[in-house]
Amino acid sequence: MNITTFAKRLCLLVPLLLSPAAFAVEMMPSPPQLAAKAYVLMDASSGNVLVENNGDQRLPPASLTKLMTAYIATLEIRRGQIGENDPVTVSENAWRTGGSRMFIKVGSQVTVSDLLHGIIIQSGNDASVALAEHIAGSEDAFADMMNKTVADLGMTNSHFMNPTGLPNPEHYSSAHDMAVLARAIIHEDPAHYAIYSQKEFFWNGIKQPNRNLLLWRDKTVDGLKTGHTDEAGYCMVSSAVRDGMRLIAVVFGTNSEVARAAETQKLLTYGFRFFETQTFYQKGAELAQAPVWKGSTNQVKAGLAEDLTMTLPKGQLKKLAASMTMNPQLVAPIAKGDVIGKVEVKLEDKVVHSADLIALDGVEEGGIFRRMWDSIRLFFYGLFN
Repeated sequence: MNITTFAKRLCLLVPLLLSPAAFAVEMMPSPPQLAAKAYVLMDASSGNVLVENNGDQRLPPASLTKLMTAYIATLEIRRGQIGENDPVTVSENAWRTGGSRMFIKVGSQVTVSDLLHGIIIQSGNDASVALAEHIAGSEDAFADMMNKTVADLGMTNSHFMNPTGLPNPEHYSSAHDMAVLARAIIHEDPAHYAIYSQKEFFWNGIKQPNRNLLLWRDKTVDGLKTGHTDEAGYCMVSSAVRDGMRLIAVVFGTNSEVARAAETQKLLTYGFRFFETQTFYQKGAELAQAPVWKGSTNQVKAGLAEDLTMTLPKGQLKKLAASMTMNPQLVAPIAKGDVIGKVEVKLEDKVVHSADLIALDGVEEGGIFRRMWDSIRLFFYGLFN
């Protein structure tokens, strides 16, 4: 496909990487105002934030902390550092941890998988400490792992001191950061994400329900986690899928278990009613070929570094236009992944977003005669252009 053909196709398809905030205000009803300290509604595919209030405010996350504890545990499983069926000996420290419990017994052995279920479904503080000690040796060492993962995920307003969410002045997160974490959990490990939809877990003769009331009220909801302390109030991170579109809703600081479910439902209802998401190109797909000078081949394939996914108000696709430009005089060698151009998305005459085009393959230098001939051509090209 040549550049002209691509540009024509792009202009027909284009709801690219535009943030809805750029033009949605006058096009749709205002978002609901929630009775919560902070909240965020994010599209899980694009990562676009659709609604937010105090989204970056640092607040105590209570048991939402366990999303990070569980995320690290599943990451360690995927890396082969621990196994699902590994036995974990419950320490006295884990057994004595206060707050919500899985009711594991000191000195007993519990599998990693059972502890993971106890953390996610029962919100067990004892299970969280036991698994943290198994992975890192101590709560403090595990907190270091948590904070490294915070940095890796770009959670700029989070810092963790323990795997449980028990109060500590230096233990905090934000609604936006929790949405980022939930998105990573959903996309990186679908198999373990299925645990978040389970409504109850039976352990030690006790059946405990998942505290996410939306799992019973809304069949499209399939996760994630609730939290509560006196300081934090009632918090929740939820996700739902309707017609192939997945949203993540986060609320901090509501005043009851019922309120956090109701306020979350308002966010989800608004998002599914007034927004739509579509992926137009996947990363690595060839979108065009660009000419290369002095190379072993005279063209390089161009594509996008990330999926071309966009969330925007319903009915707004036709209002966008896009164009593609390549960097002038691409000269070999070109490494795979090098930025060789960009796509610009416009609303009227304003560029509202741009995306890098990258080389999908490397192009090595051509032979001496090819390089000499292209040097001559470039010389005359420069004279007349």
